[in-house]
Amino acid sequence: MGRFRVFIEYEGTRYSGWQTQKNARTIQGELESAIGTVLGTRDFELYGSGRTDAGVHALQQVAHLDAQTVLGPEILRMKINDELPPDINVLHIEKAPPRFHARLHALSRSYVYQISRRRTAFGKRHVWWIKDQLRIDRMRSAAGLFIGMKDFRSFTADDPEEKSTKVQIKNIQIAERGDLILIRVTGSHFLWKMVRQMVGAIVEVGRGKLTLNDLKRFLTIASDIPARLTAPPSGLFLERVYYEGDKELDRLEPVLHIASEK
Repeated sequence: MGRFRVFIEYEGTRYSGWQTQKNARTIQGELESAIGTVLGTRDFELYGSGRTDAGVHALQQVAHLDAQTVLGPEILRMKINDELPPDINVLHIEKAPPRFHARLHALSRSYVYQISRRRTAFGKRHVWWIKDQLRIDRMRSAAGLFIGMKDFRSFTADDPEEKSTKVQIKNIQIAERGDLILIRVTGSHFLWKMVRQMVGAIVEVGRGKLTLNDLKRFLTIASDIPARLTAPPSGLFLERVYYEGDKELDRLEPVLHIASEK
């Protein structure tokens, strides 16, 4: 068996998330089907760096593939892409050390969320359109409360009795690009629905419907309010998975450019 590192992009609208599920279309399921066709066997294993929720997209998901093949990485990439639907694409395949693990060796991950301040004919599947006026200064103040090692039990659908809800958030950037508001969240790892619930709470502060003290309370005492504010999956993109030696992205740019209304 050889081990490969696989970089994948996908438009998640039509899928029930990354992880293979019975009776549901998933990104991993489509990839495994394509790989099986190319290799002519199911004797291989594909491990992702982490799950993405139903409807969430990825600019660069990472997985490792254990497979026996004489195909070189580039030929393997092209043949797999020939078998994939158009909304999933393998960007790059490279040989990996035998001990490389896509999830366990990841040092951090970044997500980008796109909010549109106008109705868009083209970007509906890639943004959250918010009609209300948002105060960017308030949103930045809200984002700052999440930075550091915090307990996110109020910001996840995971059961805090079954797994730790403490997460290290390294940075949150908020940028305006025309009619788009971009939010980048970088952290050690993320819990189920965590980023979407964080974004939902940040937006409510921007609307003036939540206060900074409310957020401080959610980070201290368990609350079900953030769950009710969960941002839709359409605007969320897994941006990067970082490993030792990787340089973090700097400038925050839109995934989809939306011209400003005249």
